Amino acid sequence: MSETVNRAVVLARRPDGNPVPADFRVEEQPWAALADGQFRCRNRYVSLDAGFRKWMNEDSGDEVLPAMAIGAPVMGLVLSEVVESRNAEYTEGALLMARFAWEEYSVSDGTDFIARLPDNLEFEPSAYMGVLGDTGMSAYFGMTEIGKPQPGDTVLVSGAGGAVGTIAGQIASMRGARVVGIVGSQKKADWIINELGYDAAVVRGGATSMAEAIAAVCSDGVDLFFDNVGGEALEAAIANMNHKGRLVLCGAVAGYGATEPVSGPNNMFDVVSKELKIEGFMTHFRHERYDEARTELAQWLQAGKLKNPEYMMEGIGAVPQAFADMFSGQNFGKTVVKLD
Repeated sequence: MSETVNRAVVLARRPDGNPVPADFRVEEQPWAALADGQFRCRNRYVSLDAGFRKWMNEDSGDEVLPAMAIGAPVMGLVLSEVVESRNAEYTEGALLMARFAWEEYSVSDGTDFIARLPDNLEFEPSAYMGVLGDTGMSAYFGMTEIGKPQPGDTVLVSGAGGAVGTIAGQIASMRGARVVGIVGSQKKADWIINELGYDAAVVRGGATSMAEAIAAVCSDGVDLFFDNVGGEALEAAIANMNHKGRLVLCGAVAGYGATEPVSGPNNMFDVVSKELKIEGFMTHFRHERYDEARTELAQWLQAGKLKNPEYMMEGIGAVPQAFADMFSGQNFGKTVVKLD
């Protein structure tokens, strides 16, 4: 293909606490010719995921990702279409969900995290960034494989109005559980109850402690806690867990933008005395099962059993604001930016 402009969102500085748009800037990137084994993708949608905030800190690299470099495109998940290829495994027109970067075009040699998508998409492309992407996979595997909600269970979900929480709560409800969500505002509390079928909600920052607020709406205790937040929410949930309850740890948003260490639960003996089971997980370690999960999620979506709430913005220049909006609680559901 002929050369064109590639604009990317780069990390302008290390965020101090929760990210703000000024932590990023949009730059034009060099247009490089492909080497043998490489292919070029046009990124059609950018998925904004709070977990990537962790790797924006200095020396934050680990076995999953390296720390992001100042001045380099920000790493993230995208929905891409192969537009030029010198790699026989990735032909032109192929649709991918990939961990590339916040940019309009990406070049890969196939060693990045990549999940192939069907050639003919059954739903809107953005759904494959949300309910049919890593977001939905996290909720699906965390609930169906680890948490395993049962009819009559009380299930508590933190970050209930966010990308994963909106899907996780709906799956638990489909399993016959009573579902309670922890959110940051009354507006979100009303929304998850009226739009997503949550049975009750706890609003953070009220007059009572979070543990007391949970107890008020979970008078029979909590059987399963699906945690996207960590910190105070995790401690409060442990205080309300029933004997042999299950805790599924999917994220720790409370610590991603913290400038000082976030206090962990100080009631860990409750884990012992209540014989609780705690398990964390990372969705990408189940990469080979994505098609299985996507098939069932798509069936629920098609049948109207599952909703896919989205917080959508458009254009590469909107990416920094969209990312910041997640941390200030502006998003309702999955945050996605459409690039084309």
